[in-house]
Amino acid sequence: MKKIFITIGAVLVLFIILLYWSLNSTPKNYGTSTIVNLDNVNTINFKDYDSLTISASTLYEASDLKKMMQGEHYRDAWATPVKVPVVFLDTLLGGLTIVKEGGGNQTKSLKLQDSIGNKYALRSINKTPAPLIPEFAKTLGLENIIIDGISAQHPYAATVVALLADAAHILHTSPKVYFIPKQEALEEYNEDYGNKLFLFEHETESKTNWTTIKNVSTIIETDDLQELKLKRGDTLKIDEHALVRARLFDLVIGDWDRHAKQWGWVIKEEENGQVAIPLPADRDNAFFNIGGIVPNIIASKNVTPEMRPFQKDIDYLPGLIQDFDVYFLKSTPEYVFVEEAQQLQKLLTDQVIENAVRQWPAQIYKLDGLEIENKLKSRRDELQTYAKEFQRLLVEKPYPTSPLKGSEDVKFNGHYLNCFECY
Repeated sequence: MKKIFITIGAVLVLFIILLYWSLNSTPKNYGTSTIVNLDNVNTINFKDYDSLTISASTLYEASDLKKMMQGEHYRDAWATPVKVPVVFLDTLLGGLTIVKEGGGNQTKSLKLQDSIGNKYALRSINKTPAPLIPEFAKTLGLENIIIDGISAQHPYAATVVALLADAAHILHTSPKVYFIPKQEALEEYNEDYGNKLFLFEHETESKTNWTTIKNVSTIIETDDLQELKLKRGDTLKIDEHALVRARLFDLVIGDWDRHAKQWGWVIKEEENGQVAIPLPADRDNAFFNIGGIVPNIIASKNVTPEMRPFQKDIDYLPGLIQDFDVYFLKSTPEYVFVEEAQQLQKLLTDQVIENAVRQWPAQIYKLDGLEIENKLKSRRDELQTYAKEFQRLLVEKPYPTSPLKGSEDVKFNGHYLNCFECY
């Protein structure tokens, strides 16, 4: 027994030594939105350029030890230069004005508006996860584990997901990758937002209809949908089939982070009321490629069950079912899940998947493209099995007893708190 404790202690000490050694291998000099062949960006007149070759970040470059301890992830994709358009806000789509600054725990963003009221967002490709770092991690010098974890996200996943969503007849926010130089139109936001790489996309709330759906009165976020439900009652329904399809699509692309704030709703006027059609957004965690000793411990189903890695098979489906799903879909019958799984299998053909992934620049596709294609095909092929299990788990889970994320300020007064049809 003594030998066992000594062995365990020795392994633990070795693990700690290797962990801190790997943390100290983080590059001291790194860049985000690093432009190739331009040494001093502050002296460049970017109006002379319609595009630039740029890498998202060299922060995630790592030694072999760090890759072993903290994962291979998509480090090379972050550091590989790609050609992207240079954009000025005063000319993009006829001119855009800044409405306000936004963003969540990781992503800085600017809310924009065009001349006819359409709303857009500039969302930083580089993340700032500092608000997510607990004090104990800072005290122990482990904050780099969380910062480095961003390398498990693919910097250009959203553009592939949009093409797949088109083929699957699922709404999306039409994300595009742009370089935004410092410019007068950024006003007081120049320092934080100028000379950086962004995803530019539609917002999930708008008084104007930018979708192809007819008879749309407004586009709103989940908390506003719930408030509208309080007013409209049974005359407001969700498009149940569309939401099931969207959630099964999330399983195919491995997007595990789908809480209520990441959904908009297109409100369509019909003869007997209104139908809310889901509008998924924020694809930061599609193709989430976690690996390495430490991340695998963190992502264990017994530690962080929702943080599922993008593999050929879903390793733990219960972790992917959220309060959002129970709230909207708990009473949805199995046949709806099966029908939508079958439709996705028909629509997401091998050719569709390959075409979507291969729109990436060749140098990015060479790094990760074929592996992602194969995983997408494998998960698609098993989708009917996942769909049945998803529905079975939904039935077993209790209704949420507290507001969905982002809905804390909605005054439910006991109505529609637990589910969308629970008066």
